[in-house]
Amino acid sequence: MAQKDWAMRLPAVKSKADLVYDNLREGIVNGVLKPGDRINMDELSRTLGVSKIPIREAVKRLESDGFLDSRVHSGVVVARVDQTEMRGVFLARGAIEGLVARLAADKVSDGLLVDLEATQRQMRDDLRAGRVDRLAELNSEFHRRLAESSGYRILADLTEQLLLTVRRYRVVAPVDEQNWESVVAEHDAIIAALRGGDSAAAAAAAEAHIMSQAGQEISES
Repeated sequence: MAQKDWAMRLPAVKSKADLVYDNLREGIVNGVLKPGDRINMDELSRTLGVSKIPIREAVKRLESDGFLDSRVHSGVVVARVDQTEMRGVFLARGAIEGLVARLAADKVSDGLLVDLEATQRQMRDDLRAGRVDRLAELNSEFHRRLAESSGYRILADLTEQLLLTVRRYRVVAPVDEQNWESVVAEHDAIIAALRGGDSAAAAAAAEAHIMSQAGQEISES
């Protein structure tokens, strides 16, 4: 058996550090762990049933990603969201989302349109039913799928990182139902441009969507 064939057969198994990382990051993004909350490694070790080694590894990664801060007297805490930095996040999102939509429109597929429309229907259903708690993840699914269709992994990775940062910010600056309705309408404009294969219109709609959702974060910069 060739070495490359053997390597391809290895299962994709996450390490304990990866699982701890995913668990903590999800808690931070969803607001279960709020800015300023202290991370108790002893308690985490008992709760998750792992040693402190994978917890330390996960914490270092989350510090590097900007989700956690190490402080001399407070230990490790959930990082606070910097308002000035958020302006940069939205500006970066606008540029990247515009590029992603342009690339997606150049090679739009029926599968992409079906997936985006399905997410839109779910968002509308949840809005009508008042289930706003799921809308942030559905919104992420929409943008994640669009980024994947660009054909560039780096754009998908950057989109994911920026989405997570924005979701952290929305814990302290939540989106109301009226704003979610605007989000869905802005998504519709992106889909319409994609369906027409109009790359310029798709890019413009995507950038306008991000700038609209940025609100004061951009206008005050």
